[in-house]
Formats: sequence, C-alpha cells, structure tokens
Amino acid sequence: MPDYHDDLRLAHVLADAADATTMDRFKALDLKVETKPDMTPVSEADKAAEELIRGHLHRARPRDAILGEEYGIEGTGPRRWVIDPIDGTKNYVRGVPVWATLISLMEAGEDGFQPVVGVVSAPALQRRWWAAKGAGAFSGRSLTSATRLNVSKVERIADASFAYSSLTGWEEQGRLDGLMDLTRACWRTRGYGDFWPYMMVAEGAVDICAEPELSLWDMAANAIIVQEAGGRFTSLDGVSGPGGGNAAASNGILHHELLGYLNQRY
Repeated sequence: MPDYHDDLRLAHVLADAADATTMDRFKALDLKVETKPDMTPVSEADKAAEELIRGHLHRARPRDAILGEEYGIEGTGPRRWVIDPIDGTKNYVRGVPVWATLISLMEAGEDGFQPVVGVVSAPALQRRWWAAKGAGAFSGRSLTSATRLNVSKVERIADASFAYSSLTGWEEQGRLDGLMDLTRACWRTRGYGDFWPYMMVAEGAVDICAEPELSLWDMAANAIIVQEAGGRFTSLDGVSGPGGGNAAASNGILHHELLGYLNQRY
C-alpha cells in the first residue's frame, strides 16, 4: 500500500496556513461577505484561505490537480487536492465557532477518484482531525501529539445518537417522512451540522449522521476520516465514498438500517 505520510504532512502545513488566515478575520467587524449565484454566502476569508492553499500546492505539488469550492478545478491527472476553505461559512460570518477548513487528496482508481488523505481543521474549536489510507484516523494538536479515533459499537438504532444539519432538502427529495421516522426511532438526535457530525461519528460520540445535498469538497476529507476510524461513508444510495451528492455516515453496524430509513418514500 502506498505511503501517504508526506502528503499528510503537507496537508497539515496547508491547514496551519489556512487557520492563521481564517482566525485573523473571524469576528472581524469589517469582514466582507458576498452572495454567490447559488444564494450561499462567501467571505473574503473563504477566498483568501483557498488562494493561500492553492499557492502552497502550486509550489509543493505542481503536477497535482486542485479542486476548490471558490475557484473550481485546475489541472488534470490521477491526483487531485480537494479544498473547502471554510466549511460552515454561515456560522463563520455570524461568529459561531463551528466551522473548519477541509483538505483532502484524492487518487484515481478503479472506482473513480477516492480520498486517500484528509484533514479537517477547526481552529475556533481548537480541534483537528486527520487520516491517511491504511494508517488510521486521529485527532490532536499535531502528528506527534494525537489520539487514534474509533467509531462506536452501538448495535441498535434505539440506542443510537443521530446528527443532521437541518431539515432543508429532505422534503424536496421526498425523504422527510423517513428522516422523521428515524429521529423517532433513535435514542437521541441533534442538528450539529456541517463537518462536525462526521468527526463525532469517527470519534464514537455520534453513531449515525446524514445530509441530503452536498458537494465533493464538503465530503472528501470527512469520508476518509470516518472510514479510517472503522466506519462507513456512502451516498444515500449506498455507494461508498464522497461522490454521490449526499452522504450517510455510521459506525458501520447501523449503516444498512440508516439507509433503510432515509430511502423510505411516501
């Protein structure tokens, strides 16, 4: 199996640089915020962080392609860095500390591009999570000061903690009734949102989570971290990986039942 240690080290360097940029503008009274064509906000910090990461990658990995939320795709080839400079921009612009920079390296294979390295850095929470294919998932302050992550061993939906972002999107897809049935069947539900539910699945603090509408940059880093912690990350249709436009993540034990609820149509 390939060794992704150098790529993981680079991803941490990129996250360090992004953290400095995003924290410098977090809660700034003069923060500039625009509305994109899809009616979602983008701040000057989103753009600055992605530009910074792209600049580092151009120097350190000039042959690799880059896909980012704010500036799209550049380059071709079997290796592609996928960047969400601020996942949780709405939180960021309102001063809520639940946001993160998501950085992933994806490689082409028989099943298309799949993540092999992922870093999720949430500096306002003073938390960071990471993983590399075949090397496990970890959380901590640095590569040398880290705790290995493992998903929970909860075996029943009735004992499970379920996290979701919001109710928006589920109804449009005809999945809202199934989602509500799931929330009634679970022990506990919480709307944490964005990257955080996936990190808590990887930590074993949450057992299942799902979102109905996502982009690749929202999922790539989360997927490898959940998988390397022993969990499953698929689309709502059950296809492994972050390419399906939506996501379901679990400790693995509950995954089939999770998908069963979310695919109920009325």
